[in-house]
Amino acid sequence: MLKILLAPAVFILRLLWQTVFLAIGQVWANKIRAVLTALGIIIGVGGVTVVAAGLDGMQGYVLTQFEGIGAKKMWLDGRVPESKRAVMSWTDVKMTITEANLILDLSEYIESLTPNCQTSWKVSNKKKVLQGARISGIWPTWHEIEDRQVLFGRPFSRIDDAENRQVCLINELGIEELNLDTDPVGEYILVNGRRFLVIGVVETKEASIFEGGQAKTEIFIPFSTHKVMNPYTWTWFTMQLEDADKSEEAKEEIRFILRNHRNLAPEDEDTFDMFAIQSAIENFNNVARVISFIMGGVIFISLIVGGIGIMNIMLVSVSERTREIGLRKAMGAKPPVVLLQFLVEAIVLCVVGGLVGLLVGKILVTGIQFVPNFPLKSLAIPTWAIVLSLGFSIGVGIIFGMFPAIKASLLNPINALRHE
Repeated sequence: MLKILLAPAVFILRLLWQTVFLAIGQVWANKIRAVLTALGIIIGVGGVTVVAAGLDGMQGYVLTQFEGIGAKKMWLDGRVPESKRAVMSWTDVKMTITEANLILDLSEYIESLTPNCQTSWKVSNKKKVLQGARISGIWPTWHEIEDRQVLFGRPFSRIDDAENRQVCLINELGIEELNLDTDPVGEYILVNGRRFLVIGVVETKEASIFEGGQAKTEIFIPFSTHKVMNPYTWTWFTMQLEDADKSEEAKEEIRFILRNHRNLAPEDEDTFDMFAIQSAIENFNNVARVISFIMGGVIFISLIVGGIGIMNIMLVSVSERTREIGLRKAMGAKPPVVLLQFLVEAIVLCVVGGLVGLLVGKILVTGIQFVPNFPLKSLAIPTWAIVLSLGFSIGVGIIFGMFPAIKASLLNPINALRHE
């Protein structure tokens, strides 16, 4: 009984197996024609894999850069509206310590905050002089927000800021450029002619592509001390959100707090700007999706062109093998068997083209990584791109191979045997 039930399945599997080998034989017998016919499929699949690997690698690289900056980070800066340029100065919109404390007290979405100011001053250690070194004024919370740890010594304290102490932190590159000891804690340097005690060494963070891509000498002093030395420096806030996904809510809340504090009327424009990393991440993901759709459309057209080529060559094959088809039908081959033979040939041709395309894509992806100064050093073809490419190749073979296969299956055996 079991044999009777399995007989049709065994017959179909045997037929498919024989048809596949027959199809491979036909492809091998016409190698050059098969390669030229499948060229569209090869280019399309190769394009899919290279583009998919490139987009995946680029997205991973850029998101890594964003993560290096901090997904929860948000910046707040003063801005003079276009309509107020003639009546309002930049001093009027500069962020203040009062506003920093207001945000910390009233905002439920802001975890921590540090005001920032920055100036380029001359820094010297004995005879070693750095012209235009970057001196930043910060609060102690800067370490938590920027995720920058102190390697030697101690970080700033609230007392350092409250008492305007002349103490500083320096990064490792600064130690090298100023010829300081490996552990310079306790040494003094001159910042704009003032004597500062080095209390700690802060780790050098590799600069992201958004910051120029190259780390620099950095010296940090308490925010209040910086303002005593130059009260006119520009001030902005760096904030850390409680939740990265709540950036829009945080913006609205801060807008409400600042507009009330600055007594802005409902018709007045904001005199400040806000920017959250999460917004940039979302914008980048949207751009990446658009690029993917555009490239997918171009590659889809390439595969369609390849499919038309395959349909054309299969029609030629049917014409060339008309007598063979007539002979097979005269010996008892049913139309579905003939249809299956030519359909499988078209699918095999597409799958072979797809596999060659994948190989070409892999070679290109591997070769690109050896280009000097190429930033994406870990490109890999995503699994979904491989599955999509092969699946689409099979689909093209079925769709564009169906018409020639139907034509072959409907040939009259007598007329086919008479065909010259």
